[in-house]
Amino acid sequence: MNESSSVQKRLIHLQSRLDQVSRAWTAGDHETLMRFFVQILPDLMNAERCSIFVSSSADTASGIWLRFGTGVADSQIEAPRQGSVVGEAVSSNRMIIRNDLKSTTGFHTVADRATQFITRNILCVPITSLVHPEECIGAIEILNRNTQQGFTEQDGAMLENLVKYLSFALESSRLNRDILELSERVHNDIELFRLERFDRVKLITKSQKMRDLLNLVHKVAAVPVNVCITGESGTGKEVIAQIIHQSSERRQGPFVAVNCSSIPEHLMESEFFGHERGAFTNAFSSRIGRFDEASEGTLFLDEVADMPLSIQPKFLRAIQEREGCRIGSNKVHKYDFRLISASYRNLREEVEAGRFREDLFFRLFAVEIVVPPLRERSEDIIPLAQMFMTDTMQRFRKKVAGFTVETLELFEQFPWPGNVRQLQHEIERLVALTPEGDYLRVEHCSRKLLSMRDQEVEAGQRIVPSQHQADGPGTAPILPLEEVRRLAETEAIVNALRYTQGNRIKTAELMGITRQSLHNKMRRYGLFSSGEPEVEGQVEE
Repeated sequence: MNESSSVQKRLIHLQSRLDQVSRAWTAGDHETLMRFFVQILPDLMNAERCSIFVSSSADTASGIWLRFGTGVADSQIEAPRQGSVVGEAVSSNRMIIRNDLKSTTGFHTVADRATQFITRNILCVPITSLVHPEECIGAIEILNRNTQQGFTEQDGAMLENLVKYLSFALESSRLNRDILELSERVHNDIELFRLERFDRVKLITKSQKMRDLLNLVHKVAAVPVNVCITGESGTGKEVIAQIIHQSSERRQGPFVAVNCSSIPEHLMESEFFGHERGAFTNAFSSRIGRFDEASEGTLFLDEVADMPLSIQPKFLRAIQEREGCRIGSNKVHKYDFRLISASYRNLREEVEAGRFREDLFFRLFAVEIVVPPLRERSEDIIPLAQMFMTDTMQRFRKKVAGFTVETLELFEQFPWPGNVRQLQHEIERLVALTPEGDYLRVEHCSRKLLSMRDQEVEAGQRIVPSQHQADGPGTAPILPLEEVRRLAETEAIVNALRYTQGNRIKTAELMGITRQSLHNKMRRYGLFSSGEPEVEGQVEE
């Protein structure tokens, strides 16, 4: 077993344990205990009401919220730390008794107006943490003792003895929420880690849309449900299908991809079911079908909307019954595969137009995953471009220095109607046309991207003012060569620093120079912030 497989199995085991924790650890029991205290304590202490407040010790400026109370809704009242009895008890971490509230004003009068109640006296005991006794995590209040003298020290002592049980329930409830939150966060991080470690699938993303999509992918991968992936052409639907396959229990089986639009109609049945020798003209040998080929694995149907109507009834029966016969044979073959389909067309519209069977549509459409177009997740453009550049250099056995800032800016502004596939082809073009060791420059881009840049120039968005202008229309500004170099390098450094949010290490890597060289150029062109120390060094030309 290799190290990657071992790590993945340990991650799956940890994920399973976290799921068990999430299901087994519930807050209901602890909250039931606290509500029991609110219900029984007024009778036990001959009082009218009981309230339990919680506080965040990490923020001493925040208020203290009512968590459970007699006759009020949860979190209906927020008590300030200054000017309230409960705030004084929490801040001082000591018991407070007030028996003269009917003749005085304070926060209790504000609360009374909100709850239509009249407070005469209060006994308030802080609730301290069992783990950290110096930490106050809340307080319990008993209101209006039905005696002439009000609350006594003996009442307070009895309530303090009961509070430690309440502390356990309150702290367990807080811990429960923290564990569930941590479990979900770690669960998602583990799944994203697993999804990004596939040997045969490369997935680079920074956008939240794709992160949300990956969370959905990991959920459907865990169960053998049929999935239909929709989205514009070139968005990477097959990549998503491969991720579902490799994160499922069938990852050790084959992933068989079939493009339904590329198979002639008269060969469609043979493609899926297979045929025996002599079953038809030119059938010189037997052939297994895609259904058999995908056994114990995943069958991916790309462009499923292009499947001819003539084959759809037979296809529907095969995936329903999990069996079928090869052409030229009556022998029944059992099928065992997971079905994932994809289409750039709207299958619902195809059903309404009569070009796709409704019963097959519902069989394929148990869960839909919509892959967003690249223009809606622009954060992914630069990481994808970097990945494609690295892959292309390896395939072409060619080394380039990287992208110019102007090229990356053009990439981010372009709408990419062909999505990720178009971006990949653009990178392949740039690497092919760029001299060895040079930067991928805008002038080597395709006409579609260059036309967008030309439109911006015509609109005045990229015209750089100059002190000297050559005679004649359409000629470029004339500047001393050193001034051209200074302006170009200054603009490139500023743009790169803006792109990396001031990270000079990443800026130097992006520009293909050393950190010392970047520092020297910034010093030469006066790009340091005021008061920022400059480190002397040899200038690199």
